[in-house]
Amino acid sequence: MGAPVIDDELWALIEPLLPPPKPRRKKYPGRLPISDRAALNGILFVFKTGIRWCDLSTKLRFGSGPTCWRRLRDWQKAGVWVRLHELLLAKLREAGQLDFSRAAVDSSSVRAVGAGEPTGPNPTDRSRPGSKHHVLVDANGVPVCALLTGANRNDVTQLLPLVGAIPPIRGVRGRPLQKPKVIYADRGYDSEPHRQRLRERGIKPALAKRRTEHGSGLGKFRWVVERTHAWLHNFRRLRIRFERRADIHEAFLKLGCSLVCWSIFKRARQFF
Repeated sequence: MGAPVIDDELWALIEPLLPPPKPRRKKYPGRLPISDRAALNGILFVFKTGIRWCDLSTKLRFGSGPTCWRRLRDWQKAGVWVRLHELLLAKLREAGQLDFSRAAVDSSSVRAVGAGEPTGPNPTDRSRPGSKHHVLVDANGVPVCALLTGANRNDVTQLLPLVGAIPPIRGVRGRPLQKPKVIYADRGYDSEPHRQRLRERGIKPALAKRRTEHGSGLGKFRWVVERTHAWLHNFRRLRIRFERRADIHEAFLKLGCSLVCWSIFKRARQFF
């Protein structure tokens, strides 16, 4: 596989968000640090291919694995990926590619090879350690927010936290978007108290009820969130969790959402 090179336009959005480098010592400064762009290329290579950090080669214009890992950790701590995601959501809204007339939520379970937190026994994988990605998308499948929990957490417990995690989406003049009109979800989210809480927030709940026949008709609205999970799982580091540290895996999850948003934005510009 060829070395992934960050898109020039995307790099122009990311570069201003990065924290300034640490000042070098005047005496015995040591070797020059690798550039942020090279480190980001290394992060993307690990993210897409799933290789170990220690196998990252400097011959491919990347830094060493530990250096790229530290940059990913520091940028996650500085909130770079959160701000990048919000920026891309604003650009999608400005381009008319964000539809908040409805939203859909769903989760996907992934195996956690190194365990760590937050993980739990995965009921769909013989109780092996696993994590869950909870995602809320708009009507077009744009990932608006995502949360990480253990695989044993019930989906319905993350419905209200997902709604609360929706960032203020700007991009056009006026009040920023922060809540959809309708939320669609499968039977795992069936709960009358949660329906009432959504109504109190001005959101219409369209949650499938348990112990009812299939064919409720919600699938024609919910399929976009399942497609978004498939897009995220194209990144090997999201298909299987190798990170013991939650902040590193959360950084990958937010980075994956940002890359999906950027892909949708670029595809939309080709037709307009």
